[in-house]
Parts: sequence; C-alpha cells; structure tokens
Amino acid sequence: MQHAATASTPPSGRARSLQVRHVVAALTLLLLAPCTLARAPADAAPGQDSAPEVQARIARVEQTLLTPVVVKDAPIQAMRLSERMAFHNVPAVSIAVINNGRVEWARAYGELDTGKHTPAQAGSLFQAGSISKPVSAMAALRLVEQGKLSLDVDANTQLHAWQVPANQFTRQSPVTLRRLLNHSAGMTVHGFHGYARDEQVPSLLQVLEGQAPANSDPVRVESTPGSTWKYSGGGYSVAQLMMIEAGKQPFPELLQALVLDPLEMHDSTFALTLPPAWQTRAATAYHSDGVAVVGNWHLYPESAAAALWTTPADLARFVIDIQRAQSGTSGKVLSSAMTSTMLRPELGDYGLGLFINKVGEGIRFGHSGGTDGFRAQVYGYTHTGQGVVVMTNSDNGGSLIDEIVASVATVYGWPDLKPVEKAAIAADPATNAAVAGAYQLLGTPAHVTAEGDRLYFQSDLFGAARMELLAQSKSRFFMTASDMTVDFQVGADNKASGFSLQRGGSTYEATRQE
Repeated sequence: MQHAATASTPPSGRARSLQVRHVVAALTLLLLAPCTLARAPADAAPGQDSAPEVQARIARVEQTLLTPVVVKDAPIQAMRLSERMAFHNVPAVSIAVINNGRVEWARAYGELDTGKHTPAQAGSLFQAGSISKPVSAMAALRLVEQGKLSLDVDANTQLHAWQVPANQFTRQSPVTLRRLLNHSAGMTVHGFHGYARDEQVPSLLQVLEGQAPANSDPVRVESTPGSTWKYSGGGYSVAQLMMIEAGKQPFPELLQALVLDPLEMHDSTFALTLPPAWQTRAATAYHSDGVAVVGNWHLYPESAAAALWTTPADLARFVIDIQRAQSGTSGKVLSSAMTSTMLRPELGDYGLGLFINKVGEGIRFGHSGGTDGFRAQVYGYTHTGQGVVVMTNSDNGGSLIDEIVASVATVYGWPDLKPVEKAAIAADPATNAAVAGAYQLLGTPAHVTAEGDRLYFQSDLFGAARMELLAQSKSRFFMTASDMTVDFQVGADNKASGFSLQRGGSTYEATRQE
C-alpha cells in the first residue's frame, strides 16, 4: 500500500478472466506499430536494445495502458501514455523494463520542470521514497554477512548513541534488526513528511526522539515486537543508526560502498543535499493540483526510509542482482543464502525490505515509494527474469504507474498484474450516503465522498487522487484505478462504522471518525 509520505505496498496478484485475456490480446495485436507520442520519449539508456521487436514492444506499452481492474461487460479501451499523463496531471514519467534478466529498455517522457520545459531523460533523477527501504535493507544484510551486525540479537546491544526505550512490550520480546527490516518490531511513526530546502533539518537522533526541529513523533515501541506487522518508517530510522554505528561511516557514504558502487548504480545517491551538477538532472516535485513543491523537492534526513535519489535503470540493476542471487549465483552484494532470507516472508506479505507475493513457481517482489511530489514502483520476478521500474514527479503518479504496469504485464506476458475483470451493480445514492464520511486507516485519514450516484475513495496511503468506488453489493465496493476491495460495516442506524480494505493477501481495517 502507499504509505504516507514514504511508500506503498505493491498491488496484489490479479486473476485473469478468459474474457479479459481475449480482449487484451486483441488490443495488443491491433497495436503493434510504433506511434509518435505527443510527448515524445527523450534519450534512451546506454546500451538500449534497438532491435525492431523491442521497438514494437515499447510502442505497444506506450499505446495500451489499461486500468488494473476492468468492469465486466463494459467496453475496454486501451489508452495512450501521453493521454494518461495529461489526464492524471503527471509532468514526467521514467520507465525501465527488465526482460530475460537484463534491462531491455529505459525511456523517459514529459518534462522535469513545467516552467522551464526541461525534457525528462532516461538519466533524470527522481526521489524513490520508500524504495529506499529495500536498498537500505540490502546494505544492512551485507553488514550482517560481514559480521558487523546481527539479525536476531536485541537491537540495544548494537546501539550506542541512542537506545530503544524499554517498556512493557520490550520486556516481553526484544526489538531486533530482522524485525525492524520486516516492520514487525512494534515501532511507531508510519512515515515522514520531509523538510523544505530552506528549513532546518534535524539530526537522526532528533528524529528518533521527536525533538525540534523534527516534525515527526518520537520513535517508540507500541506493541510486542514480533507479534504483529505494522509498517514503520520509524523502525527503519532505528536500523539506520545501527548501520551507521556498525559501518563507522555517514549513511550516504556507507550505502555507496555497500550497495550503489557494487551494483554500478552510478546515478543514485542517499546524499541529503544533491551536488549542484546533479540538481540540474533532478525532477521537480508536483502536488496533485500541478503546483510545484516549494524549493522543487523536500529533504529527508530519515535516509534509510526515504532519501534515495535514483533512476529506473539504476533500480533495475538492483532488481536484476536480486534475481541472479536468488537463482543460485551469489550477487554482487549478497550471497544466495542471504538473498533467500531477504525474500522470505516473515510477518505480513513482507520479507526484509520487500513485499513478497507467491506467483506460480516463484515469487514477485517489489516496493513502492512516495515523497511529497514523487511516486515510484519497482517489481521483479525471481523465476522469469522480468520486472519494471516506474518513477514519476507527481502526487498523482500512483494511478498512472498502475496503468503502465498493467500495460507492461500484458505486452510481456507476465504471470500476474494484468487487468482483472469485476462485475458491478447499479449505484444506490442511499447506500452511498450511508458509507460516506471520514475514516482512519493505518493511522492515516481516509475519506469516502458521495456525489449523487457516484462514490469516491481518497487516502494519502494511495496518493492524493480520488478513486471511484463501484458497487458489487450493498456493502462491497471495488476500484478500477487499483485492485482494491472495500467492505463497509453498516449498522442498524444505516451508517457505516468502518470498513475492511483488501489488497493482495492483506486486509486493513478502518474506523469511522466522528
């Protein structure tokens, strides 16, 4: 799910109905010829395959965007990337597609800055948000393999400048690095808001204590470690301190040495302030209304959770190294055994830094990310050598990313993530009025709005855009913009007290706010 100001879970595996498969197949066969986009792609990545069949696949991806869910018996219309960028008000998008264990192509579209009309290029930089977490987790696991950290001892035995405050929960079970990386350490602070470039930025210790100028709460243990899964950017800040102290280097330099340099991610950095030469390549971040973030982007001292600047091609190298290591040949960073540990679900559908979904004979791993004005998504398959990375410079980017992924999944014959078909019933304004209201979902506000016979869902967990809810029954609704189902609990007073949101194999409960 999209995690406020830092990340989202990947969408679930999607069932493939026979009718949808036939329609999608027909669409892609009709749209083989390349087209000229209104927003033409900028430079290709070095070494891009220019073979005609690759160019044909690129053209099909650009022309056959589909929503993750389609309505049964409703016309299915493939959409052009340029049109969907305009519809979602997303200035720039950058894409890298992995096929047969290599980056088959990387392209960028649109403008990094709408005022300056700076064209996006494949080497343009975007904030990765919570995709910082799996990259940081890989670095932490390398420190484990180097014998500098332990996965399963009490974190306080590996912390020196700061300690996890003891309470009734830590006395039952300790916080450990494994649990921190898995979001099962019982830690608070879901996500981070970032800081304007002219604001004073707190130190990591001030972030952990919630002390000024930090704009987030103190990081504390609020449930028994190891008992439940709850997303916590705060937990990754604890892991960040552990890594700095074990590696005896500032975090940006440590991650450069442990992960970025070995993987030849030369267009990536965890630096809090971008070097001047890199700033000219950086995308400006945009709110959902198209207004630029003040100062062009925010700063994130919570580096392990949210600070990575990168490109889709660089993140594709990260994905490919995991794929190779999982296949039995140790990667450039982790051994095959440690990679298997990273990809093994602990609590929730989450391993150590990555969301995990069982797909056929293997797994799909991934993560999404969001900072103010940026949205991104990464997926990889262990058994097919396929994957994709999409990065955008808008709070509206999540819905566009889902449509791009559906297109890539269809064109490349992925085992899942293709559009799923669902049946809808006629809208009922009375039912819509009963479920409309303000809710609290995973500690984040969510709003359900009724407008006549239409119903809309909105939460920062999934970006700023409203998503229409279509009725399957009096209490169950689904969205086409994302493969999510919402079940409302409606009482005798004909008013919803809460809802359950299903996405993938997980269910998230929300309560109504009076």
